[in-house]
Amino acid sequence: MNNTAFLRNCFLSGILLLLSSCITNKKATYFQDISEAQQTILKVSAKYTELTIKPDDILSITITTIDPQSVSALNQGASLPVVGAASSSGAAQPLNGFLVNKNGEIQLAMIGVLKVAGLSTFEAKELIQKKAKIYYKDPDVQVRFANFRVTVLGEVNRPSTYTIPNEQVSVLDVLGLAGDLTVYGMRENIMVVRANDNQTKEFGRLNISSAEIFNSPYFYLKQNDIIYVEANKSKIAASDANRTRLITIGTSIASALIVLAIRLR
Repeated sequence: MNNTAFLRNCFLSGILLLLSSCITNKKATYFQDISEAQQTILKVSAKYTELTIKPDDILSITITTIDPQSVSALNQGASLPVVGAASSSGAAQPLNGFLVNKNGEIQLAMIGVLKVAGLSTFEAKELIQKKAKIYYKDPDVQVRFANFRVTVLGEVNRPSTYTIPNEQVSVLDVLGLAGDLTVYGMRENIMVVRANDNQTKEFGRLNISSAEIFNSPYFYLKQNDIIYVEANKSKIAASDANRTRLITIGTSIASALIVLAIRLR
């Protein structure tokens, strides 16, 4: 009788676990409202706002001329400790670049101190190139963010902080870097946490099951954005089912041991 009850409880727990962990294909599919026609044209209305340089940014600045040796010292930025892309250990990895100080300035050899806060990287490039022409012949200047970072947390395959070399980055780009959502990730309610200049936090919600994501003001990310993918009900149910199964098995084993102890008396 006890063996029958034990087997029945294990069977029911297994069925519960199986049912609770099933994810329908519809829930896992992205952009469900796009037509299944061979070609569909969708107007993307999400506005990309060009990033501006702020204090504590790290800039990668490269100046090239006809004579590379003449600007070798100028291109040697400081080695700064920054958590690198997809660092699973969280260990600090150095980035070479020029740190924008609290006054919004950088210092370049020969050229001197330049105010770059509030400028785009293109505007900073134009400013540095104008100053460099005083000392070098036909200089070519490249300016990029060296520490454009986005953090991805929750139900993704590789949660981490990612350092990205380009500035126009969408939430889909970053989810791709993180190895996509797990089957337990809630696709209809992805949170974006954004820090504003006035010391406030802004929270946005995205639904990648719908093509409306391309119209969201949070489709394009900004530096230091945090993406959080919440677990769906299936994972919660699966966790509860696992707990129930363990309790059931433990109770059945305890009952069997009690019966065995009574019979051995």
